[in-house]
Amino acid sequence: MLAIAVFVSGRGSNLRAVLESPALKSLIEVKAVVGDKLECPAFDIAKNFSIPVFTVGKKEGFISFDDLITVLRNLKVELIVLAGFLKLIPENFVKSFRNKIINIHPALLPSFGGSGMYGMNVHRAVFDSSAQVSGASVHFVDESYDTGRIIVQRCVDISDVNTPEEIAERVLRIEHQLLPYVIEKIALGKVFVDNNRVRVET
Repeated sequence: MLAIAVFVSGRGSNLRAVLESPALKSLIEVKAVVGDKLECPAFDIAKNFSIPVFTVGKKEGFISFDDLITVLRNLKVELIVLAGFLKLIPENFVKSFRNKIINIHPALLPSFGGSGMYGMNVHRAVFDSSAQVSGASVHFVDESYDTGRIIVQRCVDISDVNTPEEIAERVLRIEHQLLPYVIEKIALGKVFVDNNRVRVET
């Protein structure tokens, strides 16, 4: 089974989608859930599944990213999944898990990505641009926000929406399908990087 760690900042709906995915039941084991604040709502989901939780940062009671590298290596974590994690991953951490960290972003990268582009900020920007489609992207994580190689994207029609909140609702449904799908493909050894492009076998 693929040992994974899931990083979260909010309520953890993507974490729940991963944990409850029938396709992943026999393929993965979530070894740790990592948040960026002590009272992260997603920790309640982790505790319901008896998964250890860690809070990463520089404040008292938090674990440093350097120490977290050791913890995850001791847990033999093979894949790190950013599921709504809002902090930039430090360069040393990325280097320690090169091509082993993926992120889900609530828009079609490379558009509507970068620093500050998360949650409703993304959906407002998409709405204000009058884009007719949006969607979700899963990509490898590098040293910058949302610039790593794209693994898989899915689109959703937003031509009839009236608010950014409607976009958010439609995109979240796509996210809950897309993230478990990509993790499944990685667990099955069906994700490859060829000539700087990612190929996913069906």
